[in-house]
Amino acid sequence: MTEDATTTGPETAGGPGTATAPGAPLDVAYSPCPNDTFTFHAWAHGLVPGAERPEVTFADIDVTNGMAERGEGSVLKVSYAVLPWVLQEYTLLPCGGALGRGCGPLVLTRGEDGPAGGSPATAAGLSGRTVAVPSERSTAYLLFRLWAAANVPGGVGEVVVLPFHEIMPAVRDGRVDAGLVIHEARFTYQRFGLHRLADLGEFWEGTTGHPIPLGAIIAKRSLGAERIAALTDAIRASVRQAWERPEASRDYVLAHSQEMEPEVADQHIALYVNEFTAELGEEGLAAVRELLDRAAAEGLVPPVTLD
Repeated sequence: MTEDATTTGPETAGGPGTATAPGAPLDVAYSPCPNDTFTFHAWAHGLVPGAERPEVTFADIDVTNGMAERGEGSVLKVSYAVLPWVLQEYTLLPCGGALGRGCGPLVLTRGEDGPAGGSPATAAGLSGRTVAVPSERSTAYLLFRLWAAANVPGGVGEVVVLPFHEIMPAVRDGRVDAGLVIHEARFTYQRFGLHRLADLGEFWEGTTGHPIPLGAIIAKRSLGAERIAALTDAIRASVRQAWERPEASRDYVLAHSQEMEPEVADQHIALYVNEFTAELGEEGLAAVRELLDRAAAEGLVPPVTLD
């Protein structure tokens, strides 16, 4: 997933480390989700001419967010929401990440016709209710809190963190009143008999006009400017190769997509690997600044200036 994924084992022997001295192995951690494996396939497999081949570990974004906050790992896929806590030690790369339109998180309930009943069918009905979220350090969570501040009188009640794959069953079974879900859940939530209460992408885009900042690629500043520039070029080349030869990454994508159906994996890639993956650009940076500025104004993150 672009923000949250189930942790899996390392791609190579040994996990991400803290060594960043010249000549030290370049350790990289990203999720096993289709957008990441599609994007980084060529680089991870030594198919980018002249590029330093990384040592890859797959990890949940909560894990990589925590690694970044502790200063562990050389290159990490993290949530944009964690940037205010890590930019002193890491720099934001202008490529490899995920921003998008029409791909926002969803707030799901059982709705009036749900099998368990008693679940709110309107935003106002969430007042004081229990909501499950996959992380409190994610763009999805920031968007949810911004949406709730504008739409839920008095605010929601308890927020509980659950693994992504447990959220829809918890809503279906009545263990929570609503759930915040991301990514492929856009295509599967109806299988659980759930009701889409809100599309936070529609809220964000309608309010700001910006794409949604989801996952960022950051590199440790101690790698040095030359090495960071080289790995940035390698990521851009890997994205271009993925688009030019999508069949080359097919086995890699499906092997790590956690039993995701191939057509869902394709939809996932189509949503999250786009022009912002190749180049964040001014439009992408403006979206990130808007998200973090609004979140800071609500007291959800400390103020930050992007360099």
